[in-house]
Amino acid sequence: MTTSTIQNLMDQMTLNEKIAQLLQLASPFFKGSTEQGHITGPMAAMPISDEHIEHAGSVLGVTGAAEVISIQQKHLENNRLGIPLLFMADIIHGYKTIFPVPLAIACSWDPELAQKSAEIAAKEASVSGVHVTFAPMVDLVRDPRWGRVMESTGEDSYLNQVFARAFVKGFQGQDVSNDLQSVAACVKHFAAYGAAEAGRDYNTVDLSERQLRESYLPAYKAALDEGCEMVMTAFNTVDGVPATGNEKLMRNLLRDEWGFDGILISDWGAVKELIPHGVAEDDKEAALKAIKAGVDIEMMTACYVQHLAELVSEGAIEESIIDEAVLRILTLKEKLGLFEKPYRGADVELEKQLVGHQDHLQLSRELATKSCVLLKNDHDLLPLNKNKNIALIGPFANSGDILGPWSALGVREEAVTLKKAFEKHLPTNQLTVVTGCHVETITPQQLDEAVQAASKADVIVVAVGEDSDMSGEAGCRTNIQLPAPQLELLKALATCGKPIVTILFNGRPLDLHGVIEYSDAIFEAWYPGSEGGSALVDLLYGVTIPSGKLTMSFPDNVGQVPVYYNHFNTGRPQGAPDAQERYVSQYLDAPNEPLYPFGYGLSYTKFSYSNLELTSTQLTKDTDITATVSVSNVGSFTGEEIVQFYVQDVVGEVVRPLKELKSFQSITLEPGETKQVTFTITEDQLRYTHADLSFKSDNGSFVLYVGTNSKDVLSQSFQLTSQGRN
Repeated sequence: MTTSTIQNLMDQMTLNEKIAQLLQLASPFFKGSTEQGHITGPMAAMPISDEHIEHAGSVLGVTGAAEVISIQQKHLENNRLGIPLLFMADIIHGYKTIFPVPLAIACSWDPELAQKSAEIAAKEASVSGVHVTFAPMVDLVRDPRWGRVMESTGEDSYLNQVFARAFVKGFQGQDVSNDLQSVAACVKHFAAYGAAEAGRDYNTVDLSERQLRESYLPAYKAALDEGCEMVMTAFNTVDGVPATGNEKLMRNLLRDEWGFDGILISDWGAVKELIPHGVAEDDKEAALKAIKAGVDIEMMTACYVQHLAELVSEGAIEESIIDEAVLRILTLKEKLGLFEKPYRGADVELEKQLVGHQDHLQLSRELATKSCVLLKNDHDLLPLNKNKNIALIGPFANSGDILGPWSALGVREEAVTLKKAFEKHLPTNQLTVVTGCHVETITPQQLDEAVQAASKADVIVVAVGEDSDMSGEAGCRTNIQLPAPQLELLKALATCGKPIVTILFNGRPLDLHGVIEYSDAIFEAWYPGSEGGSALVDLLYGVTIPSGKLTMSFPDNVGQVPVYYNHFNTGRPQGAPDAQERYVSQYLDAPNEPLYPFGYGLSYTKFSYSNLELTSTQLTKDTDITATVSVSNVGSFTGEEIVQFYVQDVVGEVVRPLKELKSFQSITLEPGETKQVTFTITEDQLRYTHADLSFKSDNGSFVLYVGTNSKDVLSQSFQLTSQGRN
């Protein structure tokens, strides 16, 4: 179908049919669904008619080839012009094969593996009938109280851009039009949802435009530059206007400035939420503001179908604004080949073969291994000796709740738990498994049983964390410590005098007080996915060597939040040569620095950095500088190290971060081996958003930092002595 053919189709559509194309409904509304008619709660109150459903443009949350085929078939029988439905779903970190949550994937610092995970998710989802995934989420996050940090890739703008591109490449493949095992990606949440005040979901965001452009927007732009087909609006305000009704943000910036001509979809119910936000008096005004802002698809509210025709007849909007939205929707349907192949990749038999395939699970295991971060390893307790007797204790010792939020068709009962994985490594008489407590409750009997088991073991492995419902959307917490019963369990186990390895399952950085004091070793496992137990036991026994690094700082306590590595200095910085003891920017009861900084992560071996050298200390617009650093493996294990390169702009027109990540490289070193790692510094990398919103560099002094994390670095200074490239 060509553009002229689509236009011809639009010419045949009535205004009401066009408006219905802008409506997205959940599967129970549609004929052919096994859930048809099971409409409860707020959905039951929606003013949706049979005519609306027959002409609706897209479906939310349907999975399974048979279900998709059935709904599409019934829809085409009833749709006057035979316009197929788009099927969309939240395929965030896997479909049936569940990978680690995105925050964990980022801790692998391996965009190629991230891309492969999205490719597999797309393959499983597409064969099951999904056309569009609501991913990637690229919101920059600095507040671990916010539950959705698990869905992001962390606190750094550059790294978020790298992973945004990787996920889009993985989902959409080389040719989303002809590759039936790909899905269209939808980047979210536009914009700055990760900056919600107080870390509370759906809450206000208040940023300067300069900060918005410099820190929060680049990852969305990277996804769009990679060809991402769709954008989802955020629930929050931007400069006092909710994103879903924000004409400046959506029309002026996204459409006009960036040139995005794909589909803009609201998040669930966000059009109608313009009313409680206080910028729309009623559904009619909400519809007016959203369509004027450029929102093409209204998800799960009926403001458009109830009021757009009326707004056209009153002259409040031109019909052409609706035509623009319909054209974008039909264009994507045509691009995905739905007019010729309305069932696209949906294949019941192939679905049985591909979904949850063993090769997919193997990649999940590999990515889980690389995503886990070793936070502590006193006295080289790890890797464990296989001759040691293990007491595996805690609410996650044999729990399948390791898939995390947004785990699509993942089945907890099928996940490889720690218990299952340990049983493959150890004979029965060397492993004792007890629960010790539940996630949020504990009994004296559970505690006694745990202490008895621990007393008889050589090593205690404690599996603790957050229930998956404690993070993700609407999973916000003010207390980001482990629940009190688990802290009580750890304290009791410490009295046994045995070495303790603590494994954390969670969706956010935690306040680890009550954990670090009683743990000799700590693994941050996040929610590691379908093969989580296998990956962790491989790491515990040194079958694989940990290499993960944090992409979000762990606060010393929640009172520091937001705490992040690339912060600004103050006029009275702590530690300055002439600083007073009291009247500096500091806390009286806690350090300024996080407990574990961005980029932090241990290995079983040790790496030494030396000889940081620059080919020149003068950078111009026409010449680059090459930095070289020697990295040596001074330990006894072969290990992978992620070498991180940061730059500081010492004096800017506006204040600049103390460090900004500019690049990273992964290298593998044998014991005793040294490699030279190089990094090229260009003027382009020194550009930033100025007070007038121009994007350019400034002449002056810069510092290059290279190291194993954002804190432990070597440094060299250089000068930029030219104006930026035009």
